[in-house]
Amino acid sequence: MKTALCSPTKGRPREFDMDEALTAALRVFWSKGYEGASLTDLTEAMGITRPSLYAAFGNKEALFRKALDLYESEKLDYMAQALEAPTARGVAERLLRGAYAVQADEWDPKGCLGVISSVACGTEAECIREEVIARRASSLRALVARFERAKTDGDLPDNIEPEGLANYLLAIMQGIAVQGGSGATCADLERLVNTSLTVWPTR
Repeated sequence: MKTALCSPTKGRPREFDMDEALTAALRVFWSKGYEGASLTDLTEAMGITRPSLYAAFGNKEALFRKALDLYESEKLDYMAQALEAPTARGVAERLLRGAYAVQADEWDPKGCLGVISSVACGTEAECIREEVIARRASSLRALVARFERAKTDGDLPDNIEPEGLANYLLAIMQGIAVQGGSGATCADLERLVNTSLTVWPTR
């Protein structure tokens, strides 16, 4: 997707690929978090000037939201697909293996964009933290609803509380991302996935 923006120095249109620029911005945010990513980091990685960034994407906050949309659609697309698994354990396996696959990809930064940006945000970036938390809450609601259906169908033990189980599963997924960002090997992460599935509650 090519977009022509006026160059403030040469007085002629400057073209750049917005999709490629947004992908580059995502990698910066993913590596450094929202506050850790400076405008200089972003413009250098995107190959554009600050005026071009503002004209095409808005301010830094708006750029982050677009990068977060891209992250969810490209890197977390397995989450929506996982909810279609026929069993609760199948849902868990797809989610855990999807989280593992993101960390195992040698081309992408490690860790989780949402975790990095929500934990590292100070008061001046509270709106970003709230955005990340709201999106996680939406994922949690969808997962709780799926486990409630599983319990109604007799797919989960009677003593299992769907919201608690959903929170547990998301915590394991976040743990995979945090450990991936902290240098854990693929073998370490795969062992964590397999152990979590071994202790999964069944009737």
